Amino acid sequence: MKSRRVAYCGLFVALIIVGAFIKVPVPVVPFTLQFLFTMLAGLLLGPRLGALSVTIYMVLGLIGFPVFAEGGGPGYLLKPSFGYIIGFIIGCYLTGYIVEHLKTRSYAKIVLANLAGLGVVYLVGMVYYFVISNWVIHTPIGLWPLFLYCFLLAVPGDILLCFLGGGLAVRLIPVLRKLEA
Repeated sequence: MKSRRVAYCGLFVALIIVGAFIKVPVPVVPFTLQFLFTMLAGLLLGPRLGALSVTIYMVLGLIGFPVFAEGGGPGYLLKPSFGYIIGFIIGCYLTGYIVEHLKTRSYAKIVLANLAGLGVVYLVGMVYYFVISNWVIHTPIGLWPLFLYCFLLAVPGDILLCFLGGGLAVRLIPVLRKLEA
């Protein structure tokens, strides 16, 4: 790996950490800017390095650094919202993979890739939330409350981030490609 790519990974780990602390209180799952930075990691670094950045972020949190929206430590695995962090890794990879394989990188195509990644984040996050709540920590949640609190209330802001991330990526991808050439 070129040292510049390693530096970019480190930069995105830091941005994801900062994004965790920029939050808007929403019931159940707080709205943060983590998704924006995980999505940009996939768009700008590609699927593997982007997902690596998000994985490093997750590992830092699990070993005890307070980098998650509500702290850190191995006990975080039992928080129902931890599934969204797992989803960030998969969503970042998917977004990066889609954009990497596009013949032309238009704003619309990048936004669609972002929305695909967002769908994966919410799918993984909601399934994890449901399983942990109902069968691990025994605080049952039904499907409608899960859908309401873990999707409907949170997704509008993340959809806006998909559009913002698309605009940033359209401008930044060519700049990064020139720097690496």
